[in-house]
Amino acid sequence: MKKILGGLVLIALVWACSSDNESDDAVINPGMVVKFERNTMLTNWADNIILPSYGAFSAELDDLSTAFETFRADASVSNLESFRTAWTSAYKMWQRVSMFEIGPAETVGLRLNINIYPTDIEKINDFIASGAYDLSLSSNRDAKGFPALDYLINGFAEDDTAIVAKFNGENKEATLMYVGAVIDDMTALTNQVVGEWDQSYRDTFVANDGASATASVDRFVNDYIFYYEKFLRAGKMGIPLGVFSGTTLPENVEAYYQQELANELFLEGLNAVQDFFNGTHFGSNATGESLASYLDALNTVKDGEDLNKIINDQFNAARTAVSGLGSFRSEIENNPTPTNMLLAYDAVQKAVPMLKVDMVSAMSISIDFVDADGD
Repeated sequence: MKKILGGLVLIALVWACSSDNESDDAVINPGMVVKFERNTMLTNWADNIILPSYGAFSAELDDLSTAFETFRADASVSNLESFRTAWTSAYKMWQRVSMFEIGPAETVGLRLNINIYPTDIEKINDFIASGAYDLSLSSNRDAKGFPALDYLINGFAEDDTAIVAKFNGENKEATLMYVGAVIDDMTALTNQVVGEWDQSYRDTFVANDGASATASVDRFVNDYIFYYEKFLRAGKMGIPLGVFSGTTLPENVEAYYQQELANELFLEGLNAVQDFFNGTHFGSNATGESLASYLDALNTVKDGEDLNKIINDQFNAARTAVSGLGSFRSEIENNPTPTNMLLAYDAVQKAVPMLKVDMVSAMSISIDFVDADGD
């Protein structure tokens, strides 16, 4: 790993100009009577966004399992390609549900079990060689989920022919058994979460429509901002860039072994965040009550402009900046100072104080998590 030398100056400038404290307070029109039903917003979230997204993700995992079983029966290059396509599709769909870490998902630690990266390839290889492992242990989260599959189907050897040869080698059965165990673990955890939402949690979530720290809106807004700040902004970009450590960490890029995919996963995550903000129904252009419409109901203005519009404009600016990059891994590995990616990171960061200060202040929601990365 290389030390960022001159780049530390740029990082400091980028970091300093995007502090959480940079945001002037947004204001609400004084004397205004606000009519907004949180219950209606929660209903839209549950019925038109969360549950359909989980359903689609569950279906993607079924397709992934089917593609794997085909590959297990005939470990050929063409079947590996189909398996990889199913993995990619499921990984993208995961970006749509990763932010929903509340209720059943929080209980089982779905995000930590599905997508901890970088994956521990030494641990994976040891598990395959020994045949002894327990994927339910928290200590093994870095050896399963999508990142483990990334290694096994993209980084197991230098090319597809060599990967297939390894799957057909002396450890064939043990390797296939491990891949199957990883997929089964992901499926079981997801089915548990979806089942609990379907059986009772949906009604509990919607009914808890008060305005308190334990109410659904307050809790989920905190989870939503936490996801954007810690997993989308920091996890997918800031940590690999070395923003918090001063040292670039390209091996910490999501989907490390499938280089072009990290950008797509980030953009899918950003799209999911913005769609949720706007109350956009999953798989549709229809919208319902949302954080955006809540801000509109409050008539929240910042610097003479609607805060709803300012936040959407910043999401769009972040998307444009990230879309102009090469693969995250190449941006970091091929540039002593990854200036373009740092500037794109800054565009992503600028939305944080808008959400974490302006939006929550307007809604009288308190932030319940500790900001530990110094931003």
